Amino acid sequence: MSGTSLDGIDACLLEIGDDFSFDIIESYSLDYPKDVKNKLLLLANNEGNVEDVCFLNFVVGELFAKCANQLLAKTPYLPTDIDFIASHGQTIFHIPKIKNLGGISTKSTLQIGDISVIAERTGIKTVGDFRTKDIAAGGNGAPLVPFADKILFGVDVPRGIQNIGGISNITVLSSNCEPFAFDEGPGNMLIDYYVAKFFDLPFDKDGEIAAKGKVDEDWLRELLKEPYYTMQPPKTTGRELFNASYAESMLTLAPADRFDVIATITNLTARVISDSYKLFIKPVTPIKELVLGGGGAFNHTLISALKLYMPDVEIKTHKDFGIPDKLKEAIAFAFLGFCTLENKNNTISSCTGASHETVMGKIAY
Repeated sequence: MSGTSLDGIDACLLEIGDDFSFDIIESYSLDYPKDVKNKLLLLANNEGNVEDVCFLNFVVGELFAKCANQLLAKTPYLPTDIDFIASHGQTIFHIPKIKNLGGISTKSTLQIGDISVIAERTGIKTVGDFRTKDIAAGGNGAPLVPFADKILFGVDVPRGIQNIGGISNITVLSSNCEPFAFDEGPGNMLIDYYVAKFFDLPFDKDGEIAAKGKVDEDWLRELLKEPYYTMQPPKTTGRELFNASYAESMLTLAPADRFDVIATITNLTARVISDSYKLFIKPVTPIKELVLGGGGAFNHTLISALKLYMPDVEIKTHKDFGIPDKLKEAIAFAFLGFCTLENKNNTISSCTGASHETVMGKIAY
């Protein structure tokens, strides 16, 4: 798995039972080389070209294969012992709104990291390109992780499974309603951009930079005027909206103090999550727990803001449920790949907005 933060590839080796019981045998993470990450960022910000897309599709495939092989090298297993690899790939562009061309109306998404390269380099059958089938069925191609969230967390307690990666997205699980999920807005994406710009760092470790600043309420009010935040779910977003151009345009009204910029943009992520709860979730079902995952689960300043804005909701992390924060999404795609090979539906249409549930995924032998 590699997400919108582009901080690298996370892999885990699982043993999965027919009832989706699982054991984590081993895990491994591989950072993107700096020049590859920079190229991917250009593509995600719509600044690349067709040659870049073509070339990086194979480069990313090679890196995913390298990650899988290095994971396997940490174990006593051989490629012949492994049933399959499930690869999310790397999203470089996502078009969740219908566009029209030549009489054709459709949404679109593109994940690169060719599965044939992975299968060839590892000698292991590889499943990938999951999102396209859901879009073909009228969905947004996201979020897909709710399928695993329902298996992992159940509906015994009304919960929001809150991922704070590059984008913040939530899965709502409750016996009071069907599962539903949506992308709330930027998670770490804008924080990371401004931290890189003003501090030359990849991210705000533990929220330490944000803790040194003050929230600029005037700028926060302007930031919260973004129309996406009040758009009715199901909805999904990414760098097609919250990209470098967007971040730069938002700076025109930003405070002069760079620490205040990080404090305010961190607070924005918390406000977007809490406002989404009030607008879209609480009217359907109140939740008792918010279970945090992703890089934002380590940002103490962000978590403090969430506790302030959501005092009636208990804040937990995936670790409280015995699930490593860093591996949850990799586990989720292992579940999706398992279903692909079993020819079983692996979407929740109430989360993606599709007309029906489908078997997502393609296979490279």
